Amino acid sequence: MAFLADALSRVKPSATIAVSQKARELKAKGRDVIGLGAGEPDFDTPDNIKKAAIDAINRGETKYTPVSGIPELRKAIAAKFKRENGLEYSWEQTIVGTGGKQILFNAFMATLNPGDEVVIPAPYWVSYPEMVALCGGTPVIVATTQENNFKLQAADLDRAITPKTKWFVFNSPSNPSGAAYTHGELKALTEVLLKHPHVWVLTDDMYEHLTYGDFKFVTPVEVEPKLYDRTLTMNGVSKAYAMTGWRIGYAAGPLQLIKAMDMVQGQQTSGATSIAQWAAVEALNGTQDFIPVNKKIFEGRRDLVVSMLNQAKGITCPSPEGAFYVYPSCAGLIGKTAPSGKAIETDEDFVSELLESEGVAVVHGSAFGLGPNFRISYATSEALLEEACKRIQRFCAACK
Repeated sequence: MAFLADALSRVKPSATIAVSQKARELKAKGRDVIGLGAGEPDFDTPDNIKKAAIDAINRGETKYTPVSGIPELRKAIAAKFKRENGLEYSWEQTIVGTGGKQILFNAFMATLNPGDEVVIPAPYWVSYPEMVALCGGTPVIVATTQENNFKLQAADLDRAITPKTKWFVFNSPSNPSGAAYTHGELKALTEVLLKHPHVWVLTDDMYEHLTYGDFKFVTPVEVEPKLYDRTLTMNGVSKAYAMTGWRIGYAAGPLQLIKAMDMVQGQQTSGATSIAQWAAVEALNGTQDFIPVNKKIFEGRRDLVVSMLNQAKGITCPSPEGAFYVYPSCAGLIGKTAPSGKAIETDEDFVSELLESEGVAVVHGSAFGLGPNFRISYATSEALLEEACKRIQRFCAACK
């Protein structure tokens, strides 16, 4: 009898976490490494949010909380959905988790049975298919193309749906591509979903507040209210509020699903950290003035990185609408020889040689289900981004 669960054989470690760890290890050995693998804003958590946490500690808000979250935060979440997305949820229809990742995992754990299929567009956040597999479901990956700006086409979604499909996972703006769907593009997808009433929608809106130029964010139920009774809308405070380490994600959806997720969480972690929850109340209810300021900084970084990468030999880099990632193609380098003499046969070879040769840590696109590409997080200073892009240009020029 094997000691470890069979489920572990169906999943892989997180590639993004692995890249960040590798960069840390090389730095510890004295290597000059620029890590562009982590999906984490370099801004500090705003002072009003930090003060709310300190005040909560001083008030003695340090006990266990209800599994689904403190009422004050759940009411703030319901108010946020009404204020920003035009969605009406009672606070009982909301749930708070230890980061968005737990929200997603609990939704799958509460609903998936062996044989259930989950449609996931590629490129995808690395954890989606692994969570589905861990929870006993079957990921159904649907590739997008760079020509369509990595956006799923309605006909491709329609073809992927079968009688076994339970969920469609939707992420806009996207990690890793930064692609964000317009109202019209999302309407085409929701029209398909209306034809398949057995399919639920799990929408990951974590990068909602990070869209650029005149782009207007919309979420699926906002576009098609008829999907309200079969949609879980997930979000969190990590990205827009620079609160990654606070570990607060949240969602709203049909009460039956929220209760099922509450039951899973009650036997798993119980409530999220009390102090972080009070900080999140202030994040959602307090001033939002810093969000457009940070957005403008991210937009400038995006433009810098896209421009410099498109000047690198063999690299093509589209300009995404949102998030803080770019997803360039390294197809022009496949088949070349790196400065070390090693052949570059895959995008994984490309990022490995780039790290060894120039000390730039990025994540290979095949980890996100679509290559030959790589992901760069531009959530770091312009000076570091400029230096990293110069190194990438130098590396590409040296490949023969």
